[in-house]
Amino acid sequence: MNKYEIIKKIENFAPLETQEKWDCSGWLVDTPQTEIKKIMLCLTVTKDVVRQAKEQNCDMIISHHPLFKIDCHSELISESLKPLIDVYCAHTNLDKAQGGTTDTLIETLGFKVSDTQEFVRYVDVEISVEEFLKRLKVVSPHLRYVNNHDTKTLKKIAFCAGSGAEFIQDAYENGADAFVTGDLKFHTALESPIVLFDIGHFESEILVLPVFERIIGSKCIYAKEENPLKYLDI
Repeated sequence: MNKYEIIKKIENFAPLETQEKWDCSGWLVDTPQTEIKKIMLCLTVTKDVVRQAKEQNCDMIISHHPLFKIDCHSELISESLKPLIDVYCAHTNLDKAQGGTTDTLIETLGFKVSDTQEFVRYVDVEISVEEFLKRLKVVSPHLRYVNNHDTKTLKKIAFCAGSGAEFIQDAYENGADAFVTGDLKFHTALESPIVLFDIGHFESEILVLPVFERIIGSKCIYAKEENPLKYLDI
């Protein structure tokens, strides 16, 4: 597989120019090699993921998140300072793409997108809060939720995979009864005019990895990843 042809497919699906100005989607490591035999998919590039890729003889890593931690670089560069593995990420451009991160979450829950506004998607429904919680628990067993006004039935739900708390007011102003995202904070929850469901950043985005595989059109290896946040079940 030619690595540039692979990335062309991804960028046709999620154009790089649609990423946010602060984002760093695209090539993170571009080695001299052109032909790729094995690709590892992951949500986040960590030291452990790079080690997994090396152990399984992967030539390339494709991730959703950019390289956040500088300590990964030492695993990606040889002693002669030559890059070892190609690394490419599609972050906010994949979040915005039709069929991307948030759309995958919505479809996993059994809904169809009816309205789109960049990061935020809106779905028209007729479902009780209790029934919706049951669906969400399949994706995120440890979800948290806020229902300040004791809402019983939802008719319009807004979704934003990852960290989307900044869009709560936008969801409310567009007529949503509820908003599904991750990484909610206390005061945000306390003041929310609509029902909020915090399903976790990891849980809301890990579902998108098979989308990469479908775009590429070739079987990939999935990194073994876990939510860094642990829950105590007593």
